[in-house]
Amino acid sequence: MSTHENVQIVKDFFAAMGRGDKQGLLALSSEDVEWIIPGEDWALAGVHRGHAGLADLLQKSSELETSFPEPPEFVAQGDRVLVVGFATGKVKATNKTFEDHWVFAMTVRNGKLTNIREYIDTQALARASEVDASPRP
Repeated sequence: MSTHENVQIVKDFFAAMGRGDKQGLLALSSEDVEWIIPGEDWALAGVHRGHAGLADLLQKSSELETSFPEPPEFVAQGDRVLVVGFATGKVKATNKTFEDHWVFAMTVRNGKLTNIREYIDTQALARASEVDASPRP
């Protein structure tokens, strides 16, 4: 596939994420897709494999309210597409907000996403996910 086609697949993936279109995301992903989110101390961190892992990750991500105030930038070379962006949001369970500058490094093969590596501000998201142990005065 051409670089242009790979970028379009990634744009379609982000559009489906924005709509909450689980079936659309699965259709754009290979059966053995691997999505890696570095970090710890928050629910989305880890390695998520296959359509079952993707579906589980999407369920967990529904606990976040996220908006993207600026359109992301797409940079492509061969089968790799980097997406650079900024998001703001809130963790529903804690009602804490976050700001996140992020990069997705995505691999597209044969018209399907095969690998997603998400580089995000894991510390900001972990902080927003923390439940306060004691009430504040």
